[in-house]
Amino acid sequence: MRLYLLALNPTDSVTLGFLPAAARLGLTVTVLTDCPQLHREAYAELDPAPEVLECPVQDFREVVGLISRHAAPDAVFSNSDHLQTQTALAAGYFGLPAKDWRATLRAKNKAELRRHLAATGLDTVRSAELAPGQDPATLTPAFPCVVKPREGVASEDVSLVADAAELAARCQEIRQRRPGAALVVEEYLAGGLHTLETLGDGTTRLVLGGFRTTLSAPPHFVEELLEYVPAHPPAVTAQVLAQLDAVGVGLGACHTEFVLQPDGRVRLVEVNYRAIGDQCDLMLEHLLGIPYFELVLGTHLGRPLPPGLRLREDRRARNQPVCADRAGTLTAAPGPAAWEADGVRFGYRPTRAVGERHAHYRTNRDYLGVAWAVGPDQAAADRAVARFIAANHWEVTP
Repeated sequence: MRLYLLALNPTDSVTLGFLPAAARLGLTVTVLTDCPQLHREAYAELDPAPEVLECPVQDFREVVGLISRHAAPDAVFSNSDHLQTQTALAAGYFGLPAKDWRATLRAKNKAELRRHLAATGLDTVRSAELAPGQDPATLTPAFPCVVKPREGVASEDVSLVADAAELAARCQEIRQRRPGAALVVEEYLAGGLHTLETLGDGTTRLVLGGFRTTLSAPPHFVEELLEYVPAHPPAVTAQVLAQLDAVGVGLGACHTEFVLQPDGRVRLVEVNYRAIGDQCDLMLEHLLGIPYFELVLGTHLGRPLPPGLRLREDRRARNQPVCADRAGTLTAAPGPAAWEADGVRFGYRPTRAVGERHAHYRTNRDYLGVAWAVGPDQAAADRAVARFIAANHWEVTP
């Protein structure tokens, strides 16, 4: 059976999660990407290494054409935020299990997500779309508010602004980095940030728990710490699931971020119609005791989720990135690490190589590496991560 996997840049989720899972399932994998050399280098040590073909993957017509010329597909899949609609359309073209392309578009397009949820009556977030070149002075938001790219990811170019002057300045800065990008200006949703992780086969949906997220200080929104929560209160989960149903989320993995307000009201921040990243998906396998990546791929092969699947709830986890606090060259950092002892499983993966020079992004792109631990209780997981970070040294030289 052949799996086509659409990708932009290589990610640990694919390299360490989905590709090994595909091998265990006996699938022949063809990776379609617009940066093939990076993928061949990333997969050099995998056995078997997938076939990698160059393709303009952001155009679903080119994806369909290449697959038609190459070999018949049994599944078309992507874990990229940017490629869910293209993947859904290509899979649907070949009559394969596919996400609803309207749901993937709603999830990706933050302005459309707000409009759609408002139309359903489930939640209305004050929001306005700012077209390329449109003067932000034409908007009348209530301050403070948040400005962000309409189709951005990972807190990139997301900023809290206090007044009209700040809004104009932030819009100008974003447009310099993203010429032609549409922006969204919306109300600031105060409250604790949480996630809900789900997995569906189109009929059945599993709730896999979620994470409690600690963010950097405003005006930026960098994720600095995630702690696993086996189950949110039922009323909270029900509100999130109702909004996901309204969006049309059903097949495969979904990572939903939401703010929980003091009165118990859930406000969606964004719907990421794919698996959670930054090593949290790799943690889920150990947390829940399930073959997570195989199950996700199985749903795209048309396989139902196993009936009576039991999720472990007796473990806790901590996921903590190490962030650069300045622009410069990474001149010292530890390499990958992994160990198990006293019921704790620990992992660390660098996300930036020693010798690389970067700007200070004030987003998740400032991550130098991610440390995580799964343990019998929260304190054990916390201690493992804290010991590793205290025992190692990261240096960014301006």
